[in-house]
Amino acid sequence: MKIVDKIALVLIIIGAINWGLIGIFNFNLVDAIFGTMSVISRIIYALVGISGLWAIKILFDD
Repeated sequence: MKIVDKIALVLIIIGAINWGLIGIFNFNLVDAIFGTMSVISRIIYALVGISGLWAIKILFDD
């Protein structure tokens, strides 16, 4: 697995954990650490979204 694929996978896992916390406990970990919609939290959300799109490519790789 390439380094970019591993980074994308880690970011996807972080996003999944955050969504799980939001769904189960109504607790947003990213916002709690970096502030609600701060620049850093928005960057993290963008990176997680891009990683999700990258995962489509990973899904269809041999």
